[in-house]
Amino acid sequence: MSLFNFVKEAGTKLWESLVGQEAQAAESLAAHVAQVGLGNPNIQISVEGEKVTAKGEVATQEEKEKILLALGNVAGVAEVLDQITVTTPAAAARFVTVKKGDTLSAIAKAEYGNANLYPKIFEANKPLLSHPDKIYPGQVLRIPE
Repeated sequence: MSLFNFVKEAGTKLWESLVGQEAQAAESLAAHVAQVGLGNPNIQISVEGEKVTAKGEVATQEEKEKILLALGNVAGVAEVLDQITVTTPAAAARFVTVKKGDTLSAIAKAEYGNANLYPKIFEANKPLLSHPDKIYPGQVLRIPE
């Protein structure tokens, strides 16, 4: 079990306010996970204030990480508590938070020492990213080994 922090003000806007709307927010987040292309994984989502808890089981570490990012990269979500288990364990990826002025090339240069490896980061974050140029400050990205 681990806790991931996100920039509360950044991300996809799914609601105006979470206050008193936790049950509807959990449903919206489940629909958002499916809408970004991650299907309907065997997870349960609960919302308490700015904190989202994800429980359940998925097939791969990559799927787990993408679900956590889909949940956290939503405006109003400050933390995601990970209680998801993986049937086929693997090493976890690193995560970076996009800063103002960042590009995938700049992140690749900082993380791998080679700006031309940006497609590796883009592919690792599909379907959450639709285009390599469409990242925003506060967004959290997976950085595969």
